[in-house]
Amino acid sequence: MKEIATLSLQTASLARAIASGEVSAAEVLEARLARIDATDGRVNAFTGRSIARARAEAAAVDQRRARGEALPPLAGVPYAVKNLFDIAGEVTLAGSKVERDHAPASADAFLVQRMQAAGAVLVGSLNMDEYAYGFTTENTHYGPCHNPHDLTRIAGGSSGGSGAAVAAGQVPITLGSDTNGSIRVPSSLCGVWGLKPTFGRLSRRGSYPFVYSVDHLGPFADSVDGLALAYDALQGPDPLDPGCHVTHIEPVQPVLGRGVDGLRIGVLGGYFHDNATPPAREAVHLAARVLGATDQVEWPDAALARAAAFITGASEGGSLHLPDLRTRADDFEPLSVDRFIAGALQPGAWYVRAQRFRRVYRDKVNALFEHWDVLLAPATPVSAPVIGTEWLDINGQHLPCRPSMGLLTQPISFAGCPVVAAPFWPSGTGGMPIGVQVIAAPWREDLALRAAMALQNSGQAHLKAVHL
Repeated sequence: MKEIATLSLQTASLARAIASGEVSAAEVLEARLARIDATDGRVNAFTGRSIARARAEAAAVDQRRARGEALPPLAGVPYAVKNLFDIAGEVTLAGSKVERDHAPASADAFLVQRMQAAGAVLVGSLNMDEYAYGFTTENTHYGPCHNPHDLTRIAGGSSGGSGAAVAAGQVPITLGSDTNGSIRVPSSLCGVWGLKPTFGRLSRRGSYPFVYSVDHLGPFADSVDGLALAYDALQGPDPLDPGCHVTHIEPVQPVLGRGVDGLRIGVLGGYFHDNATPPAREAVHLAARVLGATDQVEWPDAALARAAAFITGASEGGSLHLPDLRTRADDFEPLSVDRFIAGALQPGAWYVRAQRFRRVYRDKVNALFEHWDVLLAPATPVSAPVIGTEWLDINGQHLPCRPSMGLLTQPISFAGCPVVAAPFWPSGTGGMPIGVQVIAAPWREDLALRAAMALQNSGQAHLKAVHL
């Protein structure tokens, strides 16, 4: 059937097929809803579906095309959002039990509005770690999200549902959040493309916060082309969000095909080599070989940055939830409640010192990009562990599993740099993916995406279809 064949089309091709009339938006939507019905009982990526809204949005796209109107760039393309994004008329769960008692959102989040303006069709909300505090999406309230490539394994977190939904072919685009690695970790473990933009690039209005001073929002997609389409749709100033530091849109799609000639590309060594297992190092080696990167580069103060990120996140997150922790602690996720309480009890001086360090640290990172345009590093130290794993062995280190999934992402987001997570399939993982971080200087998403496009064009970085 025509609508079933659309499941194999990646985002850009799908948008073109809808715009040309080769397939209708309604047919595309029904095929994706059928895919969700057939697979989500095992994947558990979705916590809610907006079926009536999706059908109305798809019908509106088809009506516009029938009238001969020009369609926006994502017209008819289905997508879903992490359940910390406001959806008008729906309760914003943020992965929690506590938020169930709150009133439904009165309006869509700003980025949901941007996706709607681009013609995308919203099909639902996605599983996550409670209040975005975690790297595994082993959510006690809504059940763990399962990795589509091996249902016994984690999908990563905290945007686990966002990564798994793309990997499972349920939707070609999703939105997530990334404070310490919550886009890049699920992208790495599920084998999809993800983009954490520069801190302050995209509006966060209408999303439930975790750590206001570090939170980022961004897209997942089935291809670099799709990632760029989504990112360009999401861009734009928001005068109602003081944390959005842009005044205009800088489209990246026109530069995707420029290649990497002339770009100075290096590979992060030291901390990023020592905290990666051999398969993760192999993934970086594959990327470096495609991009012609040979020089090893030392990222400044990576271990200190990770420690400061932990202090900042625990303090801000704990303080945000302190009223509920005092009265409803038993309603919190067992995996996060003690960390929230400990964060709320941290001495204020620790937080102040972490933020002072951050200013100096950013200066050092920015100085690094005076010599390099793009840097490569593993996104996770290992491929996806089995659900319930408590400990990891990484190069002789016996480390707790859940926090250690962010070993290699936290230092990067604490500096606010844009990163594309590219899916690789190294040996020694039992057929599971490990992502590579493609890192650029703040506000240079275009460079990271150009390098990612070169990786996709090489065939080394790509999605793999799953059969569920």
